[in-house]
Amino acid sequence: MSPFASAPLHLAFDLPAEILYDDAGLARLDQAFIGWLAVGDEQLAQRLLAGRAQPGALDDKAHSELLIGLAPHVEDFVGELFGISAQVRALQARHHALAPLYTCKRQFVQRQAARKITAEQAAGEDGPALAAQLEALFGEPFSDLAFARHVNDWSDAADRHIAELDLALRYAGWALHAPAGQAQHGHGVLFREPHKLDPQRLVPVSTVTEQVITRHGLPADHLRRREGFALTDPGGDLQYAQDQANYCIWCHNQGKDSCSHGLREKQGGFKRSALGVPLQGCPLDERISEMNLLKSQGYSVGALAMVTVDNPMVAGTGHRICNDCSKACIYQKQEPVDIPQVETRTLRDVLDLPWGFEIYSLLTRWNPLDLTRPLPRPASGRKVLVAGMGPAGYTLAHHLLNDGHAVLGVDGLKIEPLPADLTGVEVDGTRRPPRLIRDVEELFEPLDARVMAGFGGVAEYGITVRWNKNYLKLIRLLLERRAGFRLHGGVRLGGTLTLDDAFDLGFDHVALAMGAGRPRYVDVPNGLARGVRQASDFLMGLQLTGAARRDSIANLQLRLPVLVIGGGLTAIDTATEALAYYPLQVEKFLARYETLCAERGQDAVRSAWDAEEQTIADEFIAHARAIRAERAAAT
Repeated sequence: MSPFASAPLHLAFDLPAEILYDDAGLARLDQAFIGWLAVGDEQLAQRLLAGRAQPGALDDKAHSELLIGLAPHVEDFVGELFGISAQVRALQARHHALAPLYTCKRQFVQRQAARKITAEQAAGEDGPALAAQLEALFGEPFSDLAFARHVNDWSDAADRHIAELDLALRYAGWALHAPAGQAQHGHGVLFREPHKLDPQRLVPVSTVTEQVITRHGLPADHLRRREGFALTDPGGDLQYAQDQANYCIWCHNQGKDSCSHGLREKQGGFKRSALGVPLQGCPLDERISEMNLLKSQGYSVGALAMVTVDNPMVAGTGHRICNDCSKACIYQKQEPVDIPQVETRTLRDVLDLPWGFEIYSLLTRWNPLDLTRPLPRPASGRKVLVAGMGPAGYTLAHHLLNDGHAVLGVDGLKIEPLPADLTGVEVDGTRRPPRLIRDVEELFEPLDARVMAGFGGVAEYGITVRWNKNYLKLIRLLLERRAGFRLHGGVRLGGTLTLDDAFDLGFDHVALAMGAGRPRYVDVPNGLARGVRQASDFLMGLQLTGAARRDSIANLQLRLPVLVIGGGLTAIDTATEALAYYPLQVEKFLARYETLCAERGQDAVRSAWDAEEQTIADEFIAHARAIRAERAAAT
């Protein structure tokens, strides 16, 4: 008789939150999965149990093979558990519908067109005319996907489609090599080839000389218009992420996945890039190659499960956050795989499913692909104080919770409370579970109207609008929904609370994760003079006071010109935020000035200002009116 015969198999999304957010409930869920897996593949279920019993007995290749074999089953199980099997299959179908693009790109565009058609030949072709002829042969509007599907079909019977393939070859050469073709397909993936890397010219630069001044900037096609503080970079779409996942050669099979484990010298140690950077790979040893393989096969939930084994706080990594993985990619002489985009797209595709946040949350606590800790460990009775709720602090807190410890997280910043129905509350000594979230958009706000909650440390105030800070709320909920976690803002270790206080209160350990929170003043003459600010202080003042919002009355005065000393990431953020904030500041000032003048009269409004204040006010008013006139002219 199978050892799994008695496991419960009743799966539907009528499970209460007590199951998903209770350790005993998770244990029942794990048994249900093992029983469910055994019905479909008992041998795989036995391998899973053996792997859990002795995870160290598996070599890297066998470990990867086991996890990759399990991932599709985890995806199917999660689909049934949440009652969204149809939506999961539809997401898989969206991936599979794009598959002809990547087959055509490898087999036809790269292996034939790129080698047979020179740039000179491509320049002599009439791309639009060729496209019109192909469209007539397709019998449908021309698109990259239509091109790929038809060319793949013609290639399967090449002897009967010689003329059609020649026409397609000439068009592909034009699209690859001719400037007009590259412009036509600039944002597509079919005719986009990886470029060779010049380590001294990693960023394309356009140089313009006007009189005696030479300016260096990005080419026009790389510029992104910015207006205020709305999100400026939503990240790559599914087509781009799939292109990158297919570009990966999945080198975990050969033990060459340097993106995860670093690019090694033969004698040991890490290789260095041409710029002297050690190529250590992902600091979390995330199973990147395995994630890319699963994503390329259409298993988004399975790929996310793979990611969360080593990187459960994936909402705080990925695109626009880290790229150590790409720097250590096996492709060193040409563009590397854009791994952060694949990772973030994988998360986003799961979040967009019904109950997507709950799926992500569940995989951070119960994950069958984690052979060493598939479930939270039993309560240890130990209490840990984590000082600092930035990326280091919230990641550490999560792992401590999964190891069975109680955690109190404190931060010097004021942390705005979240609604009790989202976090769960304690009533008469009993913890009431949180309300489950069906649509993740419920948690998201426009960045230019979002209330800064104070959680996330440098990720909250130091990263600009190129990254979606709504992900910080997801990370916070992963912690605040746990029974063993409490969060307090406005508590600075060494001030509000000392180490002795912490131990007197019964904490067994204090973890210091305070990162960049302590101000660092540059020791230069007049460093504290009026008008001189530390860059990190400016960013904190801008973000945490709400000055960046149009409806905020917070006062953060900035005058132009601004001189930023330094060229690191904080300096770059300060420069870009100053440029974005100044127009918003003067427009807000003018709107309020006009309102007050209409209510009280101009003389009454200006009578309280001294000479310097009048000068600054007139400066702001003049600039705001110039911006208003420019907007009107543009409209």
